[in-house]
Amino acid sequence: MSGKTPHLPPDQGHPRPFSTVDLAIFTVLDDRLKVLLVQRPDGRDEPFPGRWALPGGFVDMARDADLAACARRTLHDKTGVDSPYLEQLGSWGGAARDPRGWSATHVYLALMPAGGVVLERGGNAADVRWFEVDGRLPPLAFDHGEILRAAVERLRSKVEYTSLPAFLLAEPFTLPQLQRIYEIVLGRPVDKSGFRTRVLASDLLEAEGTVASDTGRAALGFRLRDRSAPVVFPRTFSPRGEK
Repeated sequence: MSGKTPHLPPDQGHPRPFSTVDLAIFTVLDDRLKVLLVQRPDGRDEPFPGRWALPGGFVDMARDADLAACARRTLHDKTGVDSPYLEQLGSWGGAARDPRGWSATHVYLALMPAGGVVLERGGNAADVRWFEVDGRLPPLAFDHGEILRAAVERLRSKVEYTSLPAFLLAEPFTLPQLQRIYEIVLGRPVDKSGFRTRVLASDLLEAEGTVASDTGRAALGFRLRDRSAPVVFPRTFSPRGEK
């Protein structure tokens, strides 16, 4: 024997599990943190017919160069958005999570402004809708309830010390609008003076003229200086009244 590993066709020796990418897509609508869910079709052969689930799809080896490419393609198919903030959350796999067989899913967390999002139903989605994260969510298909809880925990923990909420705002935005997004995601008020000092000292933002504020008055507008990754702050944000 030559010692070389013999070539095996994909279906011999090492059967492939189902491989998918799922997305936990968050936005802020009506002053509430919301997640995008899709309703599965009611077909007889469909797993979890009629249940709501995180949007996702099978990896297409002919079209997807890697998992991130699959996530971007799936995101565009569901929302019409090309390039929001994407972060790999983790992977879930097992023999019991999908009745069709052993499956593994690779989950991405996505943040986007609500404006300009076009929700697309069809294909394997009977309906598409934003749901309030802290509201009464429907029972989710597969293990998506567990995955969503992990995604919300990751988002809220990172918001304490990064600039992630800025990816939930359309640009340009004002500092009070940015602070409000922080407070919505965290679920608590943030000290105003400490917030402004921390954000402006971080070199996170660049000025973008004036825009109409929530009060109707003209205010200084800002946009992110770099959208490739969030800025990490040295300390967490203090609740209102604390320094």
